[in-house]
Amino acid sequence: MTAVTEAPSNDPTGPAPESEGRRAERKLGLLLIAPAALVMFLVTAYPIIYAFWLSLHKSSLAYPGQDEFIGFGNYVTVLQDGYWWQALGMTSLITVVSVVIEFVLGLAIALVMHRTLVGRGLVRTVVLIPYGIVTVVAAFSWYYAWTPGTGYLAGLLPDGSAPLTEQWPSVAIIILAEVWKTTPFMALLLLSGLALVPDDLLKAAALDGAGPWTRLLKITIPLMKPAILVALLFRTLDAFRIFDNIYILTKGSNGTGSVSILGYDNLFKAFNLGVGSAISVLIFICVAIIAFIFVKAFGTSVPGSDSGDRR
Repeated sequence: MTAVTEAPSNDPTGPAPESEGRRAERKLGLLLIAPAALVMFLVTAYPIIYAFWLSLHKSSLAYPGQDEFIGFGNYVTVLQDGYWWQALGMTSLITVVSVVIEFVLGLAIALVMHRTLVGRGLVRTVVLIPYGIVTVVAAFSWYYAWTPGTGYLAGLLPDGSAPLTEQWPSVAIIILAEVWKTTPFMALLLLSGLALVPDDLLKAAALDGAGPWTRLLKITIPLMKPAILVALLFRTLDAFRIFDNIYILTKGSNGTGSVSILGYDNLFKAFNLGVGSAISVLIFICVAIIAFIFVKAFGTSVPGSDSGDRR
């Protein structure tokens, strides 16, 4: 019998071995981010661990010193309560609608700022003014604007209208406040992504007959995917934790409460540390799931990902 030895595969489509320089670069990157990662871990680890520990106990400031370990009883209480699911649904609605609107407006503003030739610095400064205003201050400005009898926006509505006392008008105003405040942040992140798009490539596509929409959808947006990932991820995580605008505008009434408002009410109004901590942990889990989904969906577009680096 003759032994047959299989020749090594020269399939060019397979992943190439990582070079020595690439490994050294990756190691250097890990060393550079290690101090910041360590500080972040020390700052965030204790609150997360302590919140999880509290969530496993029946603990209330109304009865200090009478803590009782109940395991996951607080989580069962929260998940069986309709208030949690109502707050989660409202939070998801506000998050999705506001982030989608912010992305569309932010991309349009970023394109304008990127193409502006005269007064570019002034344009960028003016656009970023809303983002520079403290959220609570901006929320109060919207609150007074929609106050019946005195608000300049409320005066545009029919007599007797009180939009902040009705659910869906309140939700629309909350989303409007979110979009006005944070669209500049989205535009700034997307503007950095536009710098990744070579002008020569766009000019070549134009010479080949590609129209503006074709260039935007086929060239600009695909090359901006890393910046789009960062912008959408940051804004989605931030929007999911919405608290300030809701607290100032409606205080969570009329069915407009978010999961953060629900946690606040349990912790600082009902003094129920166990249930409030369980809500906080559930919010953390939701945020982690959102981040995981974004990274999985856009991960191949991020510089440094395995599929993007190996040829």
